[in-house]
Amino acid sequence: MSTPSTTPTTPTTAVTRAEYCVIACAEAWRDNGEVLASPMGLVPSFGARLAKRTFSPDLLLTDGEAMLVGLDGSAEGWLPYRRHLTMVTGGRRHVMMGASQIDRFGNQNISCIGDWEQPARQLLGVRGAPVNTLNNPVSYWIPKHSTRVFVERVDMVSGVGYDRAEAAGVTRFHRLPRVVSDLGVFDFGGPDHAMRLVSLHPGVTVEQLRAATGFELDLPEEVPYTREPTAEELRLIREVIDPKGLRDREVRV
Repeated sequence: MSTPSTTPTTPTTAVTRAEYCVIACAEAWRDNGEVLASPMGLVPSFGARLAKRTFSPDLLLTDGEAMLVGLDGSAEGWLPYRRHLTMVTGGRRHVMMGASQIDRFGNQNISCIGDWEQPARQLLGVRGAPVNTLNNPVSYWIPKHSTRVFVERVDMVSGVGYDRAEAAGVTRFHRLPRVVSDLGVFDFGGPDHAMRLVSLHPGVTVEQLRAATGFELDLPEEVPYTREPTAEELRLIREVIDPKGLRDREVRV
């Protein structure tokens, strides 16, 4: 395995890890067209807003409750629950969810940790994860990449991965475009839709990534870095989208 092949054009000291994560999350919505971006978490929210301000202007943004909002957060239209469900089941929504656990085929757990009969920890519950993953694109944001999250087998399936979707014969609308963590970017382009490394964030090594992952990742021969933000993207992140620096609270290096 070779070292990362793309040398950053901007010194890594000039761009924080959190900012690379914002860029990586924004890229998940590139070329999505007029779909509802539903980010969960600060960094995905900043990424969606950056994407709309730059390379994906047709994205629809929501306040997470009942309104479509503009770039400044002001309400642009009503989004009733029935309309939201129509967008979900029609594939017109790309959500970026979190994951308490995720495995090599993209099965996600946000429900409980431990045995179902007597779990060690109760979490959010399954919620809308099965419907999301089977009906519209779902990406994942994981702010702390570790073997506790990237596991060989999830304790309970909330979001449906490629292996289970195929076994159930429900692959028509199933798609998991991206997983973004504080260490890198991943997709499911490996053998049998196994998780594959797309890029490392500058400053992260392959050895560090392997040590933090509970299964064998599919790694390319030449490992690239996550792309550099442009000067305008950095300005937008720092001065317009997140001037208070809240991104650094979610990604701590």
